[in-house]
Amino acid sequence: IRKILAFSSISHLGWMAIIVSYHPKLTLLNFYLYSLITATVFLTLNTIKTSKLSTLMTTWAKTPALSTMLLLTLLSLAGLPPFTGFLPKWLIIQELTKQSMAPAATTISLLSLLSLFFYLRLAYCATITLPPHTTNHMKQWHISKPTPSAIAILTTTSTMLLPISPLILTPV
Repeated sequence: IRKILAFSSISHLGWMAIIVSYHPKLTLLNFYLYSLITATVFLTLNTIKTSKLSTLMTTWAKTPALSTMLLLTLLSLAGLPPFTGFLPKWLIIQELTKQSMAPAATTISLLSLLSLFFYLRLAYCATITLPPHTTNHMKQWHISKPTPSAIAILTTTSTMLLPISPLILTPV
């Protein structure tokens, strides 16, 4: 999981590097949102106490709420449209198109599909797969400790900032 997230950082750094000379404020927005979303992923993985894909497969039976939060945050990190991670990618593509760099925008968009594959693989392992030797018993829908409020707040902000983005982006 750490290797996948390390390559994710490199990928997001590419998005920031391509736009830094044209729109530095957009680079900062991308960095802030990426930091927020990545912090949420790391806090969730730390709370679940998982570091490998094999242990990630057992989390749905133990903590379905955290697994759902991880799914939503990974989809936001991938930059899918209803989530916050879509905002900087859309703005970067828009700015590159304004700067007559449509081939670069197309290339970086197509290369982000590779990252999407790995995020979906993590999300699949966290939510859809079950460990090999499960029995047909009731799953634990409650964990011994409640979900930390920091993870809940970060998940909400890392997935739901897109609808209020016009308020953030409009100058006062």
